[in-house]
Amino acid sequence: MTDAPANIAAVTLEGLDLASLLCSRVCHDVISPVGAIVNGIELYDTGDASMKEFSIDLVRKSSRQASARLQFARIAFGAAGSAGAMIDTGDAGNVAASFFADEKVKLSWHVPRALLPKNQVKLVLNLLMIGAGAIPRGGSLVVDATVDGEQGRFTITATGINARIPPHAADLLAGRASNGVVDAHAIQPYYAGQVARAAGLDVDLKLDGETVTITAAPPAA
Repeated sequence: MTDAPANIAAVTLEGLDLASLLCSRVCHDVISPVGAIVNGIELYDTGDASMKEFSIDLVRKSSRQASARLQFARIAFGAAGSAGAMIDTGDAGNVAASFFADEKVKLSWHVPRALLPKNQVKLVLNLLMIGAGAIPRGGSLVVDATVDGEQGRFTITATGINARIPPHAADLLAGRASNGVVDAHAIQPYYAGQVARAAGLDVDLKLDGETVTITAAPPAA
């Protein structure tokens, strides 16, 4: 194992700073479809009959996108119930499918339907976002899992042209960053690492050709 670069340091965030950065990330994800809804309404209000059908389609599509992204964020970043809550993996799969429905990524969800501790399910959704970032030109995301009681083991396979492990993802998952500082762009993989530790799962990233494999499993004995 090689030593980390000298400028890579552990990140220390106050709760307020973490909440602020996560809010910024969620706003970034929903501002585009919400803005498109506003544009569609403005087009409709111009009174140009030829644009009315286009504007209605734009509002309809953008509304679906905004709703899907908010529902995804509610589980991936939100409380998702009280402490110790369980989440239905089938519901999570439906939310993930809606989230990626209008993206250039095809999602295949092969997770047995079960109630699992919320941090395990939150982690899977966060790792899906990292997986999508690994295939910037689009491709496929496949989620496989085995479930034993309340313990899941998860594998996310991202395949696409020019696949790569997202920059700094491994360090951020481990709670480290350049100069120990994270911004709203980097907060998601950092948060995923926090969730992984809360769930008692180790996350591993591997690149093989045009495939990035992300695994989340209990530490080896």
